[in-house]
Amino acid sequence: MKQGGSDAAKRAAGESAAEAVEDGMVVGLGTGSTAAHAIRAIGRQVDAGLDIVGVPTSFQSRELAREAGIPLSDLDEASVDLAIDGADEVAGGDLIKGGGAAHAREKIVDASADRFLVVADPTKEARTLSQPVPVEVLSAARTTVAESVRELGGEPTLRQAERKDGPVVTDNGHLVLDCAFGDIDDPAALGRELASLPGVVEHGLFVGLADQVHVGSEDGVTVRTL
Repeated sequence: MKQGGSDAAKRAAGESAAEAVEDGMVVGLGTGSTAAHAIRAIGRQVDAGLDIVGVPTSFQSRELAREAGIPLSDLDEASVDLAIDGADEVAGGDLIKGGGAAHAREKIVDASADRFLVVADPTKEARTLSQPVPVEVLSAARTTVAESVRELGGEPTLRQAERKDGPVVTDNGHLVLDCAFGDIDDPAALGRELASLPGVVEHGLFVGLADQVHVGSEDGVTVRTL
């Protein structure tokens, strides 16, 4: 994984995207350090009188939104107008997500939104996607999915927890394989192959979903409309 950018750059990107939130919206609240800045900014707007409802993409974003005072709902109770979420790597309008192991719910929320804004710092930008692709799998399918990933030319690694023994377990109760493919010349094709594997819950390739990318830096924000 690439080293994270400065907190100032992340804050600039998150606060820029938060400016797109309007009164009456249902807003998808992404996961990660850059999306967290957007959630805090939205919380300040709510405190100032903005009337919105948030749909969190993870336990982390739910807790942060509660702390920020944002009213919350579930995806099956509300239609998302705008989603704001981070990315582990951005190439054009295609993304790799899942560093926080929340990509299954993130994809559901981001794909359902009328508009999806990506927030990132410059370290996340790339010409071609090349980071390992997180693949959430049923625990019983870990071995068979790993074999299939190798047949596709990837090298799967079971993600291990950092502060406890054993593997990472997602909010959905599943495992994560980080699958290295090198440069991914056709993310859409690879995404289709991964999605077709029995036992795969969701993969971290987000292809053609983003409407805008907000890239923060120490000097400001670059907004790319796709």
